[in-house]
Amino acid sequence: YIIVSLPRAILEGRTNIGECCTIIGSSRIVDSNIGNNVQIVMSQILESTVSDDVKIGPFANLRPNCNISSKVKIGDFVELKNAKVGEGSKVPHLTYVGDAVIGKKVNIGCGTVFVNYDGYKKHQTVVEDGAFVGCNSNLVAPVTVKTNSYVAAGSTITRDVPENSLAVARARQEIKNGWVSELRKKLEGGLLKNEE
Repeated sequence: YIIVSLPRAILEGRTNIGECCTIIGSSRIVDSNIGNNVQIVMSQILESTVSDDVKIGPFANLRPNCNISSKVKIGDFVELKNAKVGEGSKVPHLTYVGDAVIGKKVNIGCGTVFVNYDGYKKHQTVVEDGAFVGCNSNLVAPVTVKTNSYVAAGSTITRDVPENSLAVARARQEIKNGWVSELRKKLEGGLLKNEE
């Protein structure tokens, strides 16, 4: 069986839908192959292949030439372009994945950007099996995050990350105790003027 929420779901061109699929809301699928037991919620899939047991959406955008392996989650507000995602991997929310190869059982944290364009040419990012990319990270291509590596949240990665390693690429947190009290004293004492 296929459950399609009409009239808003649109299937165009040479689109093939497998068995036991659910397509909900304003979804649009164009020239794509969708496997069995796939759930698509208010999302767009263009010229791509989605394997079995995949969950997509809501509000995901799969641009041309994406290949999504089985048991993958592509969540809300995720955009993929020319990307391969390996079995069991998760790209749960708020992420751009362009010109990338993601291995098996990888987790991509929210707010991650695969920085694929240098102003002249598109470059590829590879995230190998078992890797973990923390929230709000930038992976500046060409770059590889090797097997079972971690990228700390908030990092901008510009060099390859070795296998089984932690990459931290951000400024160290600094705490200035009493800073707010000192500022208020200065403001109340008229030492600092508010600029308009």
